[in-house]
This record gives sequence, C-alpha cells and structure tokens, in this order.
Amino acid sequence: MKLLARCFATTFLFLLTATAFAQTVSSPQPSAAASVPRNQDYRLGAGDAIGVQVYQSPDLSVDARVSESGVISYPLVGSVQVGGLTISEAEKKIGDALRTGGFIKMPQVNIVLRQVRGNQVAVLGQVSRPGRFPLETFNTRVSDMLAAAGGATATGDDVLIVTGEREGKPFRKVIDIPGLFLNAKSEDDILLAGGDTLFVNKAPMFYIYGEAQRPGPYRIERGMTVMQALAQGGGPTVRGSQNRLILNRRDATGNVVETVPKLTDPVRAEDVLYVRESLF
Repeated sequence: MKLLARCFATTFLFLLTATAFAQTVSSPQPSAAASVPRNQDYRLGAGDAIGVQVYQSPDLSVDARVSESGVISYPLVGSVQVGGLTISEAEKKIGDALRTGGFIKMPQVNIVLRQVRGNQVAVLGQVSRPGRFPLETFNTRVSDMLAAAGGATATGDDVLIVTGEREGKPFRKVIDIPGLFLNAKSEDDILLAGGDTLFVNKAPMFYIYGEAQRPGPYRIERGMTVMQALAQGGGPTVRGSQNRLILNRRDATGNVVETVPKLTDPVRAEDVLYVRESLF
C-alpha cells in the first residue's frame, strides 16, 4: 500500500507540473505592438501599420500598411479606403464590407495600431527637440506640438511659421509664439493636420563692439532701443562713452550706412553698434 501511495503522489506531481508548463507556453506573450496605445481619435494615415482581427475568423486576421493613397488590401473585400478614418470608423467600414458581401453575418472587427507613420507633423528650426511627431488625436493644436518639441530655444524667434495643405491648397500662417500662451483664447492656436511643418527661425541679432563691457552678438528683444542694446553689452567701459556711438545699418539697397544714433532709436536686425572712446 505504501508503495502504491508513493507512486500515486509522484504521478500527481508530474501531471501538475506538466499542466503548469503547458499553460505558461500557450499563454500569449506581450508583443511590441502592445506598447502602441489604442486611441479611437487617431486618424489613420499613409505609412501606418495596423493589425486587423475578426472574432472567430482567424483567416481574416491580417497585418497591413496603409498606402500613400490611404488604402489597404483586405481578404475577400479587396481594397478598402481607411486613410483619414479613425480606428473605430475603419473597423465599421471593414465590418460593413464583410457583411454586405455575404461573407460574415455579424462581423466583429478589431484594429490594432502597431506603428504610427502617417499623420505626422515636422517641427524644425530653433526648438529644443526638432523632429517629426505623430498627430495622436484629431484636435492637436500648435501650442501642443510646440510643447512636444520642447519649445523655442534662447536663440529662437518670437514667431513660428506653419505650412501645409488645407482643402487641397497650399497653407501658410505666421504665428506669434508669446501670444499663444499670454492670450486666454488665441485664434492663432490652430488645429494641425498631417503633413504640416512648424518652423521657428533664428531670432534677429545685433552686434556691439569697441569699448563695451561684453562685445558680441545679441538677440534683439521686442521694442529694443539703442540704450537697451548698450545695456545688453554691459554698457561702456571706463574708457568708452555712451554719447560716442556709431551705428552701421544696411539701407534698402544693401549698402552699409554709418550714422550717429540716439539712445531712444530702435534697434533693427543686423545692426552693428560701435562704442568709441571718450574724448576726456
């Protein structure tokens, strides 16, 4: 009896271990696609990789990439236009095609966004993190995308330029960056579309040299005067004089004109201030 009981216990442990191992092997492992968030507001675009799954119809579960024309090729149905549709809209469109074609009576379609390539916006120029960013929702605005790029750098201009296409026509808009955040409801904080480009140019600069404490190039602030520009350079040295300034500025023809500026005169881009020595 003892020998029989021992054999029974050994057999039970073996079966228990084998069952646990089989469950571990057969259980689905998380894939790289699971790291891509499912967002029902996201609109599919050219280059997006998706997985289409139909409940209880494994033969209709396929991976596809949206073409440049916004089309995917799907079994039984053929070409399906999904570009510009949200994920839920694309699921309904494929399900309707399967039902109207008489292939499945009540299809339950599920689409997984595996890789985002379409509906991207490029942010270029004087920003902290230039690059391409996906439009993960249909209501992404300029301020959202500028924040995603880390904002304008210290040498960036106060304006950005948005270019793209609206209703089949070229689109271009110049936007004041501080106004996006200082105004409670900025009309310039427009909705972005796939293919848009945001560009922040380098800020206008002026140059100061001669008997200045810190000669060199500096960013022109809004409404900056000659006196403020001189202060930006640390003011004149003990040998210099603020009353003996020379301003070199290009005229409309591109020639450099030398003048004696007033301290209240505005500073323009590419101005060069020379601080001369004091007479006494």
